[in-house]
Amino acid sequence: MEKITTVGLDLAKSIFQVHGINAAGHAVLRRALRRSQVIEFFRKVPPCLVGIEACAIAHHWEREIALFGHDVGMIPPIYVKAYVKRGKTDAADAEAICEAVTRPTMRFVPIKTAEQQAAGMVLKARDLLVRQRPQMANAFRAHMSELGIIASPSSGLRPRRSGLR
Repeated sequence: MEKITTVGLDLAKSIFQVHGINAAGHAVLRRALRRSQVIEFFRKVPPCLVGIEACAIAHHWEREIALFGHDVGMIPPIYVKAYVKRGKTDAADAEAICEAVTRPTMRFVPIKTAEQQAAGMVLKARDLLVRQRPQMANAFRAHMSELGIIASPSSGLRPRRSGLR
């Protein structure tokens, strides 16, 4: 097999598409990999330029692939879209990523460490809890009103009996 200089990796839930080109820009590799095969594949490939479309799991894969000496770049999806030549398929996306990563003016997404991702998760979880608190209070008040126990939002959820005595 010819020497691969650039690889485009389209990430998915279970089947990843790989597109590799040589120094002349000719496709020398097109294949699908299961999630469990990705690490072994990049372990065997000599260090090269690897392009990944930025998404939720891209930071993890960038860190794993970079361990084998590859130069990994994450590209925002909007920039990859311009390089898709034919229908929207995973194989076409991998080819477009491979093309886009070689462009000298391409902008890349900064890679986050696991610690940075964890800090972001804590903030997102807190934001979710802050949003859910009034939702839960409103739902509780609505359920209680079905039983005839009425409380206004400003009453601090102190129930007040309504109806006939």
